[in-house]
Amino acid sequence: MSPRPYRRWKTSFPRWPDLALGLLGALSAAVTIGVTGWIVWDLIRLGLPHLSWHFMTGPVESGGRAGGIGPVIVSTVMITSLSLVGAVPAGVAAAVWLSEYTAPEGIWCRAITGSIDLLASIPSILFGLFGMAFFCQFLGLGFSIISGSLTLACMILPVIVRTTLTAFRELPSTLRSSAAALGLAQYTILWKILLPSALPSIMVGVTLGVGRALAETAALIFTSGYATRWPSSPLDSGRALSVHIYDLAMNIPQSGAPASASTLVLLAILFIFNGIAFTLSRRGSVLQSVR
Repeated sequence: MSPRPYRRWKTSFPRWPDLALGLLGALSAAVTIGVTGWIVWDLIRLGLPHLSWHFMTGPVESGGRAGGIGPVIVSTVMITSLSLVGAVPAGVAAAVWLSEYTAPEGIWCRAITGSIDLLASIPSILFGLFGMAFFCQFLGLGFSIISGSLTLACMILPVIVRTTLTAFRELPSTLRSSAAALGLAQYTILWKILLPSALPSIMVGVTLGVGRALAETAALIFTSGYATRWPSSPLDSGRALSVHIYDLAMNIPQSGAPASASTLVLLAILFIFNGIAFTLSRRGSVLQSVR
């Protein structure tokens, strides 16, 4: 016996919990987009008129109220790049060892992954104190760009390890078994199959690490220093953009426009690093599909 027409009409509409959940999700998305747009618009309104070629390339003058941020940009790029050079190979290698050379339920794997999760939850100020005590004083590197880079490498290392480990564990098991059935060596399987397949997820971890490195302030105050001169080597002290923005906002009066302009430059550097990571990720995916 066919159901009555009014029942078919009634069940064609979503129930009220589904409708309420959909409205809540839409409202949350709208609030997030609105707040983000408000912040970006406020930065553009205050900082865009202050942006110029002289501001991008000139030296810092009057504590940041005048001049430019050329040395600060160079120091920021050096600190971020060196931190990635230290953290990405170590993080990927650690994740590969945990995924391919240890048992997932083994005591060593669980102990190391637990330590990585604990390291990721440590406040940045503690990383700064550790970097100052170990890199600056014990190793004798002083307040320098290399000290700040090594400290940031320790901070972003757990993010890269965790994302890379998750990427490897989510790969289909048929990739390994099929490659082994063809007689391929484990090194070949890892280098030619697993790493290219996991590259997009690895780039996500690198992107998250770049975001944390560029936004970090507390750890760099204790390690890379406040110097605003042009850095000639990684052993020189250098002020990162995040530290410069903090100093302008907290210690320099009437510096709203330079602080907003510096923030726009910081966002632009973040977009550039993310664009590079996205391009590498897509290229790796294309190469893997071609193979």
